[in-house]
Amino acid sequence: MPRLSRVVLFSLASLATAGAALADPPAPPAPARPKQIVIISFDSARDISQWKRSRALAQRTGAHFTYFLSCVFLLSPETRGQYTAPGKTAGKSNIGFAASRQDVAERLEQIGLAAHEGHDIASHACGHFDGKDWSKADWLKEFASFEHIFENAYAINGTAPEPEGWREFARHAVAGFRAPYLSTGKALYEALPAAGYRFDASGVSMGPALPPTVGGITNFSLPQIPEGPKSRPVIAMDYNLYVRHSGGFERPSNAGEFADRTYQAFHAAFDAQYRGKRIPLELGFHFTLMNDGAYWNALERFAGEVCVKSDVECISFRDYVSRQDGGQKQATVGG
Repeated sequence: MPRLSRVVLFSLASLATAGAALADPPAPPAPARPKQIVIISFDSARDISQWKRSRALAQRTGAHFTYFLSCVFLLSPETRGQYTAPGKTAGKSNIGFAASRQDVAERLEQIGLAAHEGHDIASHACGHFDGKDWSKADWLKEFASFEHIFENAYAINGTAPEPEGWREFARHAVAGFRAPYLSTGKALYEALPAAGYRFDASGVSMGPALPPTVGGITNFSLPQIPEGPKSRPVIAMDYNLYVRHSGGFERPSNAGEFADRTYQAFHAAFDAQYRGKRIPLELGFHFTLMNDGAYWNALERFAGEVCVKSDVECISFRDYVSRQDGGQKQATVGG
């Protein structure tokens, strides 16, 4: 009997081994999913305190942002005549100018620090005029004003010392553009490549969309995302949420509610892509603290949760375009 038991056990073991050999081969490992990209940007980039706050958020989360700079904030009241918008007299702007030469100096310092930290400095034109009816020549004039004021900002305002390498940085740093009011036209898209831009972020899409490249310009679009109790679509930008929530008027007593609604909308839009096709999610902001800072509070809560994930990258528009083009790095200044 002991010998028979050993034979039976051996036979069973052999059958088990044979069964394993005849089983289906293991499935190949699933291909690695791309990281979820989130692109966060700021328009006009005026208030020094918000420059510092955004940079601190980036340092906490590892994010890189795009700052769409309005060049009138590099002109003091004394130097405002350096800017002339198409069809306007010198020194006119829809959004004013910098408060003082000292204000300009502090903003230039923040721009240099942000660039050194890897952030993207882009153009929001100068005087925040609606250029939908401008000609190609008008846009080229506005772009030339931006370039001249940005490159010569220290000299124009008598601010010293000018950092070593500033002018070289200013000539090459700006690769992208967002139109004031997101107002565009055929002439703008003729002027952008002629002026050497590589991307435009003035579009609006029904939802997150992969940016097409046309005529050498990569075209990004702020998505419409579901928001609020009825999940109605709204452009994923703080100003549009401000209008949705309070009609464009301050309601600080509801700031907590508005911040939570915004956070929930951002996170739902993020989750849809994170669990789905992983199309980049774009979110837009201003330095203005609308509804008592509700939208910045939502941004900090959101970015603090998602940008730190190992399979998420919060990067700038320029980072994204450079990857597609083969890896050009953001220009830096001041070492």
